[in-house]
Amino acid sequence: MPELPEVETVVRTLEHQLGNVTIKDCHVLWDNIIAYPTPQTFCAQIKGKTIQHYERYGKYLLFDLGSMMWIAHMRMEGKFYIQKSDEPYDKHVHVLFDLQDGRQLRYHDTRKFGKMYLYEKRKDIHQYPCFQNIGLDAFDERLTPTYLYHALHKRKIVLKAALLDQSVIAGIGNIYADEICFALGMHPETKIYHLRKKDFERLLQETRRILQGAIRYGGTTIRSYTSSLGVDGRFQLKLKVHAKKGEKCPVCQGEIKKITVATRGTCYCSTCQRKR
Repeated sequence: MPELPEVETVVRTLEHQLGNVTIKDCHVLWDNIIAYPTPQTFCAQIKGKTIQHYERYGKYLLFDLGSMMWIAHMRMEGKFYIQKSDEPYDKHVHVLFDLQDGRQLRYHDTRKFGKMYLYEKRKDIHQYPCFQNIGLDAFDERLTPTYLYHALHKRKIVLKAALLDQSVIAGIGNIYADEICFALGMHPETKIYHLRKKDFERLLQETRRILQGAIRYGGTTIRSYTSSLGVDGRFQLKLKVHAKKGEKCPVCQGEIKKITVATRGTCYCSTCQRKR
């Protein structure tokens, strides 16, 4: 699944390649991709709108259309392609946007899990129904160590589950949760209520450092997620433990192990990362 850095890369690339383009028409080929409103209303309302600004919140893409906001979540394997309108497309393309400049923006999703929403513009992002259960973005100024402490210190969950909880911090997925746990020197199964206030300071600091580094490298290109816009991420070259089962730890040279935590495959170093 594309996580915060990959989505940020998509947003920046779309902004660079598309700019303030006008959507001339829209064609929905798989209705379930459109979560709100109906596919017919979605197409009717987006037609003629110009993309004025591109944003990201957590793992969501936001296209500012002036009076309306188009929001997209690519889920597991969603991708956007920019192609000529007369180029053929395969069965996994589910939404087509005809652009005024003759190109076509295509949404491709082999698993059909992605969702799109179109709302009238609102002042606060959490006023959009699709964000009602989404917490603060990892780079939101309101996300502080104190906020994290009060949100998590009494919960009976483990560290990795807390990092993956989108209702607390929006944007972290399996890749970066593994890397954050390693950077903290904490076992991913550490009980979150064992963390002290100063630990939450380090948690937020390391989270932002790792995500910023991944953004600089264009995200992580792995088997399950590769760019469709001509930009391949290089952060996979910087990963310390994720997807490195059986390899040597870059710090202690011990073997990196893999377990299941919060239903996710989890890689860690049993020497460098101790439970509390």
